[in-house]
Amino acid sequence: MLNLSNTLSALRAPLAFLFLFKDPYIRILAIFLAMLTDIFDGYFARLQRRTSRFGAILDPLMDKFFVFFVLVVLFLEHKFVYWQGLCLLSRDFSLILFGCYLTITKGWKKQQFRSIFWGKVSTACQFIVLILITLNYTLPNYVFYGFILLGLLALRELSNAYQKLRIEN
Repeated sequence: MLNLSNTLSALRAPLAFLFLFKDPYIRILAIFLAMLTDIFDGYFARLQRRTSRFGAILDPLMDKFFVFFVLVVLFLEHKFVYWQGLCLLSRDFSLILFGCYLTITKGWKKQQFRSIFWGKVSTACQFIVLILITLNYTLPNYVFYGFILLGLLALRELSNAYQKLRIEN
């Protein structure tokens, strides 16, 4: 299902590969373009009334691919230590945990895929932190711990939405 919004989402994959270049300007450009595609993919899908289950899965998948790929590159360049990277990915661990729960309870069929507020906040914060790390800023530890809180908030939001859906059905 190729349309403008899904194309914008898919563009985040090749943008991640720009991190193979060590030029910080290219890397910052890649992050900004990834941020723009993340903003506009959903906007155009709703504007054109072309939201789809595929797009609802592709968008966060491309977010995760971009962030994970960039984190691996930056980690291999010793821009941060492993526990900081794990904190940055804590929201993603929460989503995996929720996915395991849905698999066990066979709740996948009932679950509607849509973005959640704390997921969007977490992604925006990840992009900002990636910019700062790319620019060699040393971030205080509480910034990384904040991602654990964002992961827990995302998990809570998903759980509440799922419980509401179960009650309605």
